[in-house]
This record gives sequence, structure tokens and C-alpha cells, in this order.
Amino acid sequence: MKTVRQLAVVALLALALPACHCTPDEAQVREAIAAVAQAAEAGSASDVEAPLSKDFDGNAGMLDRRGLAGVVRLLALRGEHVGVTMGPVSIEHRGERMLATFTVTLTSGGGLLPDQLGLYQVESAWRWEDGEWRCYTASWKHTM
Repeated sequence: MKTVRQLAVVALLALALPACHCTPDEAQVREAIAAVAQAAEAGSASDVEAPLSKDFDGNAGMLDRRGLAGVVRLLALRGEHVGVTMGPVSIEHRGERMLATFTVTLTSGGGLLPDQLGLYQVESAWRWEDGEWRCYTASWKHTM
């Protein structure tokens, strides 16, 4: 009887441990944003588009998922390095979705046009899709 109780306790602990390691939703969105910034710096187009939904819309039709990845791919092929410095990320819950706002500073050691560099204010919207948070729309404006 004692071994049955011990097995039951071990089984309950085994079930409880994975629940302790579940990353909160806000943290998952923050991690995805940081991963995109790192991927952009590394010139990894596939990693930039990984957290984007298939119907991603950037700047009201200016760039879709494929277009954004294409820009990163083109810069990498041209050997240009883009530096990405993130500001703090603010997250607001909107029902079952989240809105993340932040600033990002782009720098370059290559031939990017000077008017494409500088500080941007970014607003991105996220939804739960296929078991993870995905960005389905983003808008950005050059502030400096």
C-alpha cells in the first residue's frame, strides 16, 4: 500500500512539473520579437518569417510575410549587416490577442540608404495560431 501511495505522489509530481515550465503568453511574444531581431541581424530570412502568420500584413500592405523575408535575404546576399537595437516591449491584452509596441533602432555597416536607418516605432498584433503566438500584422514609422 505504501508503494502505491509513493507511485501516486511521483506520478502527480511528474504531471505537475511540466505545468511549472509553461512560458507565460507575454513572455512568448517577447521572446518571438527578440528572435526576429536576432534573425534580422544574422541575415536569416527563414527565422525572421518563422513567427509570422501566413497572412501577415506589414505596414498596411507594404510588405507581406514573403516580402519581409525577401528584404532580409537580399541584404544578406549583398553582404550588408543590419544592426538591430530593441527598446522595451510593452504588451497589452486585447481579448484573445495581444498588441506589442516597442522601438527599434536600425544601423548598418553596408550600403543601406541613410533614410532607412534610425529609430522606428513599431506596433505588432499577435494571435494564438497552431500552438504558438504569431504576428499577423505590424506597422512601423520612422521617428528620426
